Amino acid sequence: MTQTTGRFFDELGKLITGAAGAADGVRKEIETVVRAQAERVLRDLDVVQREDFEAVKAMAQKAREENELLKERIAALEAAIVKGLADKG
Repeated sequence: MTQTTGRFFDELGKLITGAAGAADGVRKEIETVVRAQAERVLRDLDVVQREDFEAVKAMAQKAREENELLKERIAALEAAIVKGLADKG
């Protein structure tokens, strides 16, 4: 009886281990399918990828900085023109 009981538990252990492995495989497969579906939905919605967003954000920041420099330059040129007109007049 002890040998039969031990064998039963060995077989039961193998069965549980196999079931756990199968469940893990199913979980991984579901994750893969869900991830692929999510990526497809985001692609269909035309959502911007993070890398592209960061690149455009950096370009916009650089453009703002250049605009500020150009504003300062225009103001300096306008002041020089006004000064030049005042010196002549």
